[in-house]
Amino acid sequence: MKLSPELMNERLALPQGGPVRLLIDTDTANEIDDQYALAWALLSPEKMTVEAITAEPFSFAHHQPELLKAERAIEDGSEHKEHLVGGFQGWIDRLHAQGRRAADLTFVGPAEGMELSYREILTIYDKLGLPSEGKVFRGATRYMRDADDIVESDAVDTIIDLAKSGDAPLYIAAMGCVTNIAGALLKAPEIIERIVVIWTSAYPSSAPHCNRPSLNLVQDIHASRLIFDSGVPHIYLPGYHVGAQLKISRSEMEAHVKGKGAIGDYLHHLYTHNPLHNMFAITDRERRTWVIWDIINIAWLINPDWVPTHLTTSPILDDDLYWRHDATRHQMREAHDVQRDEIFLDFYDKLEDAAK
Repeated sequence: MKLSPELMNERLALPQGGPVRLLIDTDTANEIDDQYALAWALLSPEKMTVEAITAEPFSFAHHQPELLKAERAIEDGSEHKEHLVGGFQGWIDRLHAQGRRAADLTFVGPAEGMELSYREILTIYDKLGLPSEGKVFRGATRYMRDADDIVESDAVDTIIDLAKSGDAPLYIAAMGCVTNIAGALLKAPEIIERIVVIWTSAYPSSAPHCNRPSLNLVQDIHASRLIFDSGVPHIYLPGYHVGAQLKISRSEMEAHVKGKGAIGDYLHHLYTHNPLHNMFAITDRERRTWVIWDIINIAWLINPDWVPTHLTTSPILDDDLYWRHDATRHQMREAHDVQRDEIFLDFYDKLEDAAK
């Protein structure tokens, strides 16, 4: 199914005026950024009506074979490929400095990741003092096996039902792998006319780099390709190195997040108990910043000037996970920068107001 140029232009236009209809598709327990994004969205009813939040699967297990192989290569002095931002060398060096080895790490599978995310979404609602009944849905428990594989879930049916309801299009803020959205598009391809997918992942489409380091993209490559190939209206927000600018420090957390109600205290707790610090053996944690990636989705909806974008053609994701281009492809909208300070100032202000 292909949208007319007129409808595509309408769907890719910048959001204006009152609140948009929003479904958030999220791997909330993956690390700590999704929780900030969910809280900010739920505290921004003047810009978005959050109609549902669906849990995505996640797993870092795809790193384990490469990490073990890299550890062996480092120890015997042979060459190995690096498909990780920051490199496996640094990760292994940090683990060894702590008396740990790659085999000591354990990773949840996608089904457990989805369930943990589902529970974490409920926690965010609870910390905000908001009712979650009928709003939160479980998603896929595995990734797609091939390009036509529909991974059934409550999330898929929720996306379809909400897309077909209401007079206005449904925006879907995708904050992880896009298995749930791909399933909905395969099961009910007609919803392509009724949704706009906002997804953060990978490198800019103009970048020459391999996209393998992107967790959101690499977990379910079939689903990722579908988003770029299907012709669905797509707001693409690259993580590297656009969303990567959205860093926050511990001192900012202490000054502007801690003490701002139950949700502020919980977000501060997450920052100081980040599960990825242990997994990646991060040291000197108090002086380091952390990227709150997924708030970029919400920032674009609140004020698109904070996430400058341009229209371009949707790239092709090749077998080696590099971008390829064809000028005849359909359009998408892509971000090329962020206004970091304006984004966090609005986030801080809304936490402050909620705590009064």
